[in-house]
Amino acid sequence: MNYRHAFHAGNFADLVKHAGLTLLLDALMADPEPLRVIDTHAGAGGYDLTGELSRRTGEAAQGIFRLMADDRAPEPFSGLKQAVARGNPAGAIRFYPGSPSLIAQRLRPRDRYLACELREDDGALLTETLAPFPNAEARLADGYLTAREEGRRTGRLLVLIDPPFERADDYAQIASVMETILPANPRACVAAWLPLKDLETLDAFVRSIAPTAPDALVAECRLRPLDNPMKMNGCALVIARPPAGIEPPLKQVCDWVSRLGEGQGKGELWRLDG
Repeated sequence: MNYRHAFHAGNFADLVKHAGLTLLLDALMADPEPLRVIDTHAGAGGYDLTGELSRRTGEAAQGIFRLMADDRAPEPFSGLKQAVARGNPAGAIRFYPGSPSLIAQRLRPRDRYLACELREDDGALLTETLAPFPNAEARLADGYLTAREEGRRTGRLLVLIDPPFERADDYAQIASVMETILPANPRACVAAWLPLKDLETLDAFVRSIAPTAPDALVAECRLRPLDNPMKMNGCALVIARPPAGIEPPLKQVCDWVSRLGEGQGKGELWRLDG
């Protein structure tokens, strides 16, 4: 696989994904009981936006740079903005935190985090990122397989699935993780990030998980109509067993990010059960 998230770090889709992640963590950690987090495609853990890969696409300019410059951005972005500010104490935005950084910094002593990555180079960077956190583990492993194996254990659990979608079976693998974990662990929450290219792909995925996750929440952020399958026209978070109270702030996130597009964007939240 030649995918490197550094090409896309801090873009509009990361704003949805990572603001949504901080909202999920806030809601789940309001419960004092221990929480396990499994991150199936963790990447390097953090990204230098001045590096060659990020500069090659420049996607952060219409993402995190716009957000950090907007003092009136909705409050649900505060967790992400604070994390970015902590990583850039000099003020100028150079470093962007990936999901491992966002998760590890929020862990309580009783929580546990398992971050999986298949690329050896990114896996080495991930190990460095998580080294200061004793209850976080970086593992060079297939995240789908690890989630199915580890996720069936009892106890409170969040599984984050954020694949590169370079494999033909990524959607089927996500559905398989949900089918394995949700019936086995009634206290598991599974959140999957999806690119939005065409409506049929999203609808087909939703149909595939409906029997296992009938209460799933779909948070869509469309920058433009879903009529060009060759472009990423938006993104979505699909959350099985979403925690209470997450819908209003997540809708604010999707609404704000949708306005970064070409004037045809919209944010929308809906549940599979209607």
